[in-house]
Amino acid sequence: MGQTITEKIFSEHVGKKVYAGEIVKSPIDMIIGNDITTPISIKAFEDVGATKLANPDGFSIVLDHFIPAKDIASANQARISRDFAKKHKLKHFFDEKDMGIEHALLPEKGLVVPGDVIIGADSHTCTHGALGAFSTGMGSTDLAFAMVTGGNWFKVPESIKVVLNGKPKEYVTGKDIILEVIRQIGVDGALYKALEFTGEAIKHLSMDDRFSMCNMAIEAGAKNGIVAYDEITEEFLKDKPLAREPRIHYSDDDAKYVQTITIDLDKLEPVVAYPFLPSNGHSISDAVKEHIKIDQAFIGSCTNGRLSDLKVAAEILKGKKVHEDVRLIVTPGTQRILREATKLGYIDDIVDAGGVVSNPTCGACLGGYMGILGDNEVAISTTNRNFVGRMGARSSKVYLANSAVAAASAVTGYITDPKDV
Repeated sequence: MGQTITEKIFSEHVGKKVYAGEIVKSPIDMIIGNDITTPISIKAFEDVGATKLANPDGFSIVLDHFIPAKDIASANQARISRDFAKKHKLKHFFDEKDMGIEHALLPEKGLVVPGDVIIGADSHTCTHGALGAFSTGMGSTDLAFAMVTGGNWFKVPESIKVVLNGKPKEYVTGKDIILEVIRQIGVDGALYKALEFTGEAIKHLSMDDRFSMCNMAIEAGAKNGIVAYDEITEEFLKDKPLAREPRIHYSDDDAKYVQTITIDLDKLEPVVAYPFLPSNGHSISDAVKEHIKIDQAFIGSCTNGRLSDLKVAAEILKGKKVHEDVRLIVTPGTQRILREATKLGYIDDIVDAGGVVSNPTCGACLGGYMGILGDNEVAISTTNRNFVGRMGARSSKVYLANSAVAAASAVTGYITDPKDV
């Protein structure tokens, strides 16, 4: 019987053919921690008497949620990771000196590689499946187990095939594709399954699009999202010092899928997810008719803080002004993205229009800092979740959209189709 990419990755790691539903203990190529979750992992690691990491070169800590520290508590929390990294001479430790949001930074550094098994104590670790890897979020104590043993237990997930046909229209991105998938199947429609993105349209989707799609697989309940390695993946990786040799896998023609979803990109408009679920998707045409007033536009996060996001925002904002009643906050995913956007003039266009550019951080996305919403405020945001109180006050509302929609809306003061600005 044929295998999916996900089944093949696990088979290679455990040394025998395995299929969906089997329980396996797999070696792990990269463990990812951040400033919120790593201290819990460190405590569990030390509580069992461990003194040495099983695979120190396969462990990355990225301080990205509250860095620079927003208060005394976050400063003390970051210190735990800094002390641990120093004690263990950790090679892959990133703070203010080399800053980035973990799921943008690690692909940029070549630390996550096609064919890997990757875990992180952050639900959006599934982002890295865009490189043809198995990547998923786990709990902090699960990370500690992997820190000690070098592996962890998994139930090999069943797969849902997402077939993408046609070619995306202008201003339709990977964000819109995954919002449409979630709209169709709901926030639990892919529970503990792999979302495998396939079809002729894949060749038209950049790595940034693919990262966004896999990033939000978890919002459908998926264990992982994955895209097969191709020329676009190869181009993305070619200038990076890869931590390991890529291991390339493709699904067999007779691989078993529990469901197939087909989306015609020729017909897909930008999608806006209304409060309070990512599955509450509406077309931009319908959203425009409702004339939804906004107080804040946010462009950034591990979902949409990449160079293409800043590029499209700058193109829309160039020569225009942010509406007097709107705050526009832009958060590049990494310092490298910020530097490149600066060289290309994107940052000048954004600031000239009235936007503010922050350091790379997850702060606004989780309602921590650098963009918190007040009572009854409304935001259009490129982040990945719009639950009650996600970005601030419980009475606030978050509408999820792509970066072009967010930039256009910042100019008009209400949710707007970017082709109309």
